[in-house]
Amino acid sequence: MASLQVLSGQEVVRVFESLGWSVARQESSHIIMTKEGEIVTLSIPNHKEVARGTLRSLIRSANLTVDEFVKAI
Repeated sequence: MASLQVLSGQEVVRVFESLGWSVARQESSHIIMTKEGEIVTLSIPNHKEVARGTLRSLIRSANLTVDEFVKAI
């Protein structure tokens, strides 16, 4: 299992965009992302550093594994 590095909110958004997600809107300090055919939306905090636990939760919500996410980085 690959380990997650600390990423900024913008870096997380770029990785999810490369995986087919798109930015729907931004509400204050959170970026909302959606994907065609997915029911779930991702709420990514637009901070300097996204906590590893938060990132793992986002990856799980997107039906990805940590390894798939790390390869997309």
